[in-house]
Amino acid sequence: MTGATLTSTQQFTTFVLDGHLFGVEVETVQEVIRYQEMTRVPLAPGAVGGLINLRGQVITALDLRRRLGMPDRAEGVLPMNVVVRTEEGVVSLLVDQIGDVIETDPAHFESPPDTVTLAARDLIRGAYKLDGALLLALDVPKAVEL
Repeated sequence: MTGATLTSTQQFTTFVLDGHLFGVEVETVQEVIRYQEMTRVPLAPGAVGGLINLRGQVITALDLRRRLGMPDRAEGVLPMNVVVRTEEGVVSLLVDQIGDVIETDPAHFESPPDTVTLAARDLIRGAYKLDGALLLALDVPKAVEL
C-alpha cells in the first residue's frame, strides 16, 4: 500500500468463501475468470488445487477454503479463479463466488474479529464494516505462502 494515506479510500475485488465476504486489493488482481481445468500436482501441499494453463502460462491454483481451514466445496461445485500478482509470480486463488469491486473507508477498518478461526487469523489483515456485511481483507502474500 505504498502511497496510500489514512484518508484515502481503497478498492477491493471481493469474493465469497463458505458464506464469508473476502477482498483483495484491486491493484494485486490480474484478472477474474471462471473455472479452469486443473492438473493435479502429486505430493503438493493440500492447499494446492492444481495447475492451470492461462493463455500458455502455467500457474498454481491455491484453494483458499483449504488454506483458511474451511470445509471443502460440495461435490460437483466448481470454484472460480481470482488471479493475483505476487512477488513470486502469478497465482490463482480458488474461490466459491466472485463479488463486486467495492471501495472501503479506512475509518471502518478493524483487526480480525474473534469469530475468525486461528488458521484464518494469520491470513487476514483485518475487516471493514460495510452496510450489512463484514469484508475480510485477505493478506495475499501470506495466503500464497506455502
